[in-house]
Amino acid sequence: MITMITGVEIAFWVCAPIMVAAAIGVVVLRKPVYSALSLAALMICLAVQYAALEAPFLFVTQIIVYTGAILMLFLFVVMIVGVDIRDSLVETIKGQRWAALLAVFGFAAMLIFAVGNGVVTKTIGLEEANAEGNVPALAKLIFGDYVFA
Repeated sequence: MITMITGVEIAFWVCAPIMVAAAIGVVVLRKPVYSALSLAALMICLAVQYAALEAPFLFVTQIIVYTGAILMLFLFVVMIVGVDIRDSLVETIKGQRWAALLAVFGFAAMLIFAVGNGVVTKTIGLEEANAEGNVPALAKLIFGDYVFA
């Protein structure tokens, strides 16, 4: 039986390898500016994923706020401060690498548990929540129910 591939699946299979390569580039690249540019590629691909999933508010927010503002601020700080590679090789806190490794394994275990729980359970009520559309429903919640929260 042949099944048709949807646009969301095409966007995922095109963007996912780019996102993985960009995420690896953030960690592996030696120069902070190259690492920040790799992070920008990751954020733009994430925005494309939001657009493919028909979440226009998240798409625009990802582009404007995260890629546009926060990442550019990070780039300016890195360029002004002038971080050198020799500064990052000195371990200032004893045992920080082992603590970081333990934290990574802890977060990985939580991620595996969360994804496994999300795959097993069925989402209920998503059609009802987005009956009017994503942006109007979000605006109704933000400026209606949670305006004083």
